[in-house]
Amino acid sequence: MEIKDLLIFQSVAHHGSISKAADELCYVQSHVTARIKSLESHLRTELFHRHSRGTTLNSEGKKLLHYSEKIILMMNEMEKAFQDSDSPSGTLEIGTVETVIKLPVILSTYCRNYPNVDLSLITDVTKELVHQILNRKLDGAFVAGFDHHPEIEQVEVFQEKLVLISNNQNISLNDLKNKPLLVFSEGCSYRANLENWLYDEGVINANVMEFGTLETILGSVKSGLGISLVPQSTVHQLELDGAIHCHEIPDKYSNISTFFIWHAGSYITTTMEKFIDTVQEFTAVDYPPLIDQVLNS
Repeated sequence: MEIKDLLIFQSVAHHGSISKAADELCYVQSHVTARIKSLESHLRTELFHRHSRGTTLNSEGKKLLHYSEKIILMMNEMEKAFQDSDSPSGTLEIGTVETVIKLPVILSTYCRNYPNVDLSLITDVTKELVHQILNRKLDGAFVAGFDHHPEIEQVEVFQEKLVLISNNQNISLNDLKNKPLLVFSEGCSYRANLENWLYDEGVINANVMEFGTLETILGSVKSGLGISLVPQSTVHQLELDGAIHCHEIPDKYSNISTFFIWHAGSYITTTMEKFIDTVQEFTAVDYPPLIDQVLNS
């Protein structure tokens, strides 16, 4: 059994198709078929249900997929360990919620100091980012309102205040409670805080409208579609311009921390170590100076 056979097996399992796996790996289809048959012969069991629509893992295939993912992960970590140097290079995959005010200056500082690193960024809600960290799909992630987890290391980046936003300054909190909630998908900490506040205020089954980006939420609030709960730092200029209005809610729901997290069991490469160091450089810095740095850079 060879490592490349496990990579072929994983590709077929992922795509549910010999032909799609062959396209992804740049092999001819007959070679992929032969390697899967060789793997099945070596393990003395079939790994797939074969049907007209492609292939589906059977129980033995699911068992092998579990082990193969661990093996490939260890191989990748081994390669990273020997490729490290004082001048980090390679790839770094970071996740983030949409509203990390310090993120632009953290990323720009890191990329300026370590230009050989290929840094990629994905955006999602906290719950999904934590899930991807636990499954080692990301090197690290910025999340909000994170609770301690035994398999995750964390650094608190900053604390901030959430505010309820609307397009009407002269409206009471009681009236705002009946407005549609403009929020991210389930798993967003800001949404959870807003829903918890409304529930404790006796508002059940509020009208919820989900959006994919902060920009869309803010635009919809400005147009009067509904209300949302967001970090005050993200709407500071809009509030000054009079485009939206901020309303305070109790500290229990409005105080929140943003953390940078990573899997406690992962090997910390120099690339990742330098990123954590960069994050920690900004943990004690207030956001207004950071905004000025970004605008003037």
